[in-house]
Amino acid sequence: MSKPNPPSHVSGPGMFLFGDEERKELLDVMESGYLNRYGKEDDPRFKQKVATFEKEFAAYCECKYAVAVNGGTSAILTSLAALGIGPGDEVIVTGFTYIASMAAIVFAGAVPVLADIDDSLNMDPEDVRKKITPRTKALLPVHMLGNQADMDSIMSIAKEHNLYVIEDCCQACGASYKGKKLGSIGNIAAFSLNMYKTITAGDGGVVVTNDFNLYQRAFGFHDQGHTPNRLTIEIGKRNFVGLNLRVNELTGAVALAQTRKLPYIISTLRRNKKRFKDQLTGLSGFKFRKINDPEGETATLLVLIFDTVDLANRFCDETGSTPVATSGWHVYSNMEQILGKKHVSKWPDSDSTAEYYPGMLPRLDDLVLRAVPLSIGVVDPGLGAGYGINILSTDAQIDEAAQNIRRVIKEIQ
Repeated sequence: MSKPNPPSHVSGPGMFLFGDEERKELLDVMESGYLNRYGKEDDPRFKQKVATFEKEFAAYCECKYAVAVNGGTSAILTSLAALGIGPGDEVIVTGFTYIASMAAIVFAGAVPVLADIDDSLNMDPEDVRKKITPRTKALLPVHMLGNQADMDSIMSIAKEHNLYVIEDCCQACGASYKGKKLGSIGNIAAFSLNMYKTITAGDGGVVVTNDFNLYQRAFGFHDQGHTPNRLTIEIGKRNFVGLNLRVNELTGAVALAQTRKLPYIISTLRRNKKRFKDQLTGLSGFKFRKINDPEGETATLLVLIFDTVDLANRFCDETGSTPVATSGWHVYSNMEQILGKKHVSKWPDSDSTAEYYPGMLPRLDDLVLRAVPLSIGVVDPGLGAGYGINILSTDAQIDEAAQNIRRVIKEIQ
């Protein structure tokens, strides 16, 4: 791997490793004359970066198919469209996620139903059970802050109630759950490639699935209804009306180079997090967030859940961190776009009504006030993760940061 050119601003680990590999892939495209994802397959100048990225990303996720789209939000919307979810349907999603997870459901014409979280800061399966109605069509677990949702329980609930499962992997690219890569467990999955994620193309997203029918529908939705990898304008072969959510060859080039760095990124993050976390183990006043599969997490963040709100606030004052509660549109109670509103879908026999108001998810409301993320690979003050380490940190820097946190935790008690 080439010597990276780390950013001077906040970002995810992939951005810190941007280097000659990405430049080479970009130069290939610039010299080819083909910027669109489509070109003449028999022309050696056409490098097919998007198609190659899709193939390699799918293989990494242990999935048969992938569709590159222009963002994580588009990836979720495309997943919903592939499943045929629309007006009248309810989709259960956690109240702790970026608003894009909910926005995609709204723009599909469906109704987001918010579920509470557990100590993993992910969807609480027991609360999910309470939110299921005859109108529920799908579960949308979000693997938040690099940690897997409890997929055994979620898949069991889905099977019991005949529901689809859409994995929102936007914050957990590279993770696995009990030997299976995230994205390969549910019916379909969405990933993000923006600058804060595990790997990045600046912006972009990916849909993955093992179901050819869903792949065909996802591809059609992202490309005006066309069948996969068409080379020319098609007449009479479209699945349905789609949108234009395609990415170009420049985006595909960067995403391809970054995908090839994923094994290194994940192994480095896991190593660094272990070294960092081990030095905080045994301290009082907090507990670590529950990790549903410690061997398989992305390891982009280390989350401390303090015993009291006062301890969390004192820790943040000393380190310049902030609790999860202040992380903007990642917490439902900060989403002024939905608070106090209702989403109503007409059914022949009843109305489907979902309301959104502060205090509706009590466990989430408590946990986000006491949970403080520390950076391991994602450096993002917007998530509260403005303090910690990054993927380029040396062992000495990791130890220094850990010892400083040890000192702060002892002093605030």
